[in-house]
Amino acid sequence: MVPVVDLSRRGSRFAPEFGVIAARIAASGQLLLGPELTEFENGFATSLHARHAVGVASGAAALQLALTAAGVGPGDEVIVPAFTAVPTASAVIAAGARPILADVDEATACITFDTIDRVRTTATTAVIAVSLYGYPAPLPSLADGLVVIEDAAQSSGAPGRLHEVAAAAYSFYPTKNLGGIGDGGAIVTNDDAVAAVARRLRAHGMVAQYVHTEVSQNFRMSELESAWLRLGLPHLAADVAARRRIAAHFRDAAPQLRWQATHESHAYHLCVFRAANRDAVRERLAASGVSTGVHYPLALNQQPAYAGMFTTECSSAESWAAECISVPCFPEMTDDEIDQVAAALATVPPS
Repeated sequence: MVPVVDLSRRGSRFAPEFGVIAARIAASGQLLLGPELTEFENGFATSLHARHAVGVASGAAALQLALTAAGVGPGDEVIVPAFTAVPTASAVIAAGARPILADVDEATACITFDTIDRVRTTATTAVIAVSLYGYPAPLPSLADGLVVIEDAAQSSGAPGRLHEVAAAAYSFYPTKNLGGIGDGGAIVTNDDAVAAVARRLRAHGMVAQYVHTEVSQNFRMSELESAWLRLGLPHLAADVAARRRIAAHFRDAAPQLRWQATHESHAYHLCVFRAANRDAVRERLAASGVSTGVHYPLALNQQPAYAGMFTTECSSAESWAAECISVPCFPEMTDDEIDQVAAALATVPPS
């Protein structure tokens, strides 16, 4: 079977060098907030032409701290897409604000200016635009009076758009384009004040040893995680280029399928199409030796933990949740595997 993703292949690329670095870090005694983190932050910010990158414990932490650092909190409403991973909404709640769902576009699976306007109220202070699967979501203008955060968890390797947002939140979960050895995330911003607050909040709001000026928890990224990400960062552009080539090959081989809209800046963390008869299509692909995934099977308004929280009609989000299929698309795929997936996709009838 061709896997949806095989992390052992990425691991084997960096394991020898990482072993040496891990031994050095262990011997140094500097395991948190040290030079590996500083060097990764500098490198990641440079790659995005940004002033600041603040490494944190996860993509969810990056969203929460980006909101809080940008001044979003209790009493605020934050618009989020109805079709996204749950942390987009849970981060809003963790920041003390209230998530408001906006439906998504049929072609891109992202929110649009129109769906934002439909649910915006006088209490709306912010919007999180999720660049789902790596497709660059439309970003409202900061001049509209909203704090704009890009959920770029699935967009590492795409051009940064920091001039359009207060901050962007990245995830380094192991399967991501820039995947870590464990969980990790970053807040990327050109706003000096947002960066300064985020740096305090990631370490209990501490400004000096045991002196705390804000109430917060621990959101630190380890030196080992930072070192692993430093190894992957120089390869990110080539890896994303490979993802784009693979996705283009699949689309060319199977033009009859309802693929997510393409874009020149699409990072293709996931390569996704839609099928009304999803289970049958997945079984058909499995019979041809192709594994598939579902990202994600429920819209936010369908999640049990959020039952009764939302009233907005989100028919497009629910359709995406019912029909989406993710196919293998990662840079370590062999040419034979790519051809195998393309041939299998070409036999899938339109639906």
